[in-house]
Amino acid sequence: MSIIKDFLLQLTLMVMPIFTYFTFITEWVKSSKNRNVIMSILWGISILFCMSFPVNLGENARLELRIIPLLLGTLYGGVWPGIFLSALIILYRLYFGISVGFYNTVFVLLFSLPVILFFQKRFASSKKDRRVKIAVGLALYYCLIGLTIFGILRGFSIDYLKVQIIHLVLAVVVTWFFTILTETIRVIHQLRFEMENSEKLRVISELTSVFAHEIRNPMQVTRGFLQLLNEPDLPDKKKEYIQLSIGELDRANEIINDFLSFGKPTIDHLERINVGNQLNRVVNIIQSYSLNHNVEIKTDFFDDCWIYVNPQKLNQSLINILKNAIESMPNGGMVWITCTSTDDGNIKISIKDQGIGMTKEQIARLGSPFYSLKESGTGLGMMVSFQIVRSFKGKIHVNSTKGMGTEFIILLPKIT
Repeated sequence: MSIIKDFLLQLTLMVMPIFTYFTFITEWVKSSKNRNVIMSILWGISILFCMSFPVNLGENARLELRIIPLLLGTLYGGVWPGIFLSALIILYRLYFGISVGFYNTVFVLLFSLPVILFFQKRFASSKKDRRVKIAVGLALYYCLIGLTIFGILRGFSIDYLKVQIIHLVLAVVVTWFFTILTETIRVIHQLRFEMENSEKLRVISELTSVFAHEIRNPMQVTRGFLQLLNEPDLPDKKKEYIQLSIGELDRANEIINDFLSFGKPTIDHLERINVGNQLNRVVNIIQSYSLNHNVEIKTDFFDDCWIYVNPQKLNQSLINILKNAIESMPNGGMVWITCTSTDDGNIKISIKDQGIGMTKEQIARLGSPFYSLKESGTGLGMMVSFQIVRSFKGKIHVNSTKGMGTEFIILLPKIT
């Protein structure tokens, strides 16, 4: 019974950081960097408790699952959290004294941590099922390394071998369970975030549909009278004021059009199109705009890129993203547009620039209502682009580094 209690305590100490993070930290802390630091601290506390309250299997036989918080903290946090947690394990083990156990801990980490860090990027870019396999595989590798080094340092015996095998089985099973638990909570959290955004967009759509007509009527009347007032013999200053007023009315009308895009179905009039041909049309449309900004567009399109979309809506989305790419380079530069077919049945459209780039926080807010990086922007264009791609059952991923440019990756289901 004591062994079961100790084991349940180990599990509780490991599950607490997960629920603390998703229940409180994601709500209160907006910076991804600060979240990462806090999560590393939480996993560190979990490691300290696991090492302080091990499962006692008999005389000189102790079992603790510090591998789980170390592994999850590194895979989800990255390189620096992994190094921090490893250093914490070594320092805390040193606190108990230098012995064979201390050397065993150091050697296991020396052989295991580089492998875990090597797979971390692959883990971060993988889907749920592959993440579970990577985590379980790394836990198995860690335990096998531990078993081997333990045997070399202390010698192989039946009793110690039994303890190590029990540790291996528990570590693999618990890693599998906690990885699935973490992934499930992440999916639920993301769905809730998307639902909140969807509700905001629904409210915007309803309000816009109600007021757009009433707002546009007086705007068109005002614009008409301004054009009538713009006579040839007017002073240049007054002509300038009239043109500015007309320009602002046109800008307001464009904003209304963006709002109305939320209320219009984007799944009507779907056609089978070749993405390469469609991208060529988009490039031709925006070519003069890019030349005015001293930006060169280079293209590379794979021939067999067929998708089922509304061409006009796709154009609207691509033009919005291309305009943002061009405007992100005030001193000119290059934009690369590529279209390829992926192994998982998608068409991948990549739009990459040499612009000012974005931080992780800015990337996370892209496509949110009223968020824009431009001083005079409303964020509606990017919002519309994200919604259009989602309506075609596609996804948009953004990779960016501050000062080094941005890459928009659009994934759309491929058809034959």
